[in-house]
Amino acid sequence: MYGGQSGAPALILMDEKPLSASIEFLPTPAWCPSYVRRFAPTSRPGSQPDHETGRYYILDTSSVFASCALNVFKGHPERILDVCASPGGKSMLAWRKFHPEVLLCNEVIGKRLPALISNLKRCSVSPASVHSIDPQVLGQELLGSTDIVFVDAPCSGQSLIGKGQDAEGCFHPSMINMNANRQRRILASVAPCVRTGGVLAYMTCTFSKDENEGVVEWFLKRFPMFEAVPISELVGYQSKLTPLPCYRLFPHFGEGAGAFCTALRCIEERESSFAELQTVWSSQ
Repeated sequence: MYGGQSGAPALILMDEKPLSASIEFLPTPAWCPSYVRRFAPTSRPGSQPDHETGRYYILDTSSVFASCALNVFKGHPERILDVCASPGGKSMLAWRKFHPEVLLCNEVIGKRLPALISNLKRCSVSPASVHSIDPQVLGQELLGSTDIVFVDAPCSGQSLIGKGQDAEGCFHPSMINMNANRQRRILASVAPCVRTGGVLAYMTCTFSKDENEGVVEWFLKRFPMFEAVPISELVGYQSKLTPLPCYRLFPHFGEGAGAFCTALRCIEERESSFAELQTVWSSQ
């Protein structure tokens, strides 16, 4: 269900062939790629045969907004890692944009794996592999080898309210603090994966500064080999809570339920040891 001013849901066209389904498409924001279409919820594309055969994938337009952080990578990436992948929407967007040599989809919560695997298979996303590995282990296994790493971080989920969903306790300080700590740990754990010149994209579906700008500022102070990079498509959505290039989508914009994103580029070789990088997150 999409409430009030949260905008319309969208779909990713997984190939260039015409759709057989009759769907009422709506105008899309300028930052949406050509293979994304917003649609009227009354169209019910989820019940169409084209959906069952994987011709498109349905998601909130806010996810498309957040995925604009991937645009700062120029060229053809060999390896992309989606750290918190289920149910797969942002993996789909990354694959559709880049068609990388390898797409690694990671999900540590076991009960979320079936949905991820099912969606990737249904939409014929290949080559792709699904894993359930702690981010700290990923940092060890993929040290300096990945072009794009993105973290659609577990968060308090405050934007779910804009879609008419329940997000109990999402504004409570303890919930926000718990998530911010987890987000810092994930980012610090996977930062070693990013090769020099590669991009670490961070995104959430919440509005809390502590989980968004606060996490980015914390990260950059402790990982000086990264810099925040402007996302040209989102210049009109610059966060007013930081001078860093961080971007926010709010429900009242009418383009989605809400999102936050930033792009962090690795700009130099690491002089510090892997162990130092892996433990720095614990220094609050």
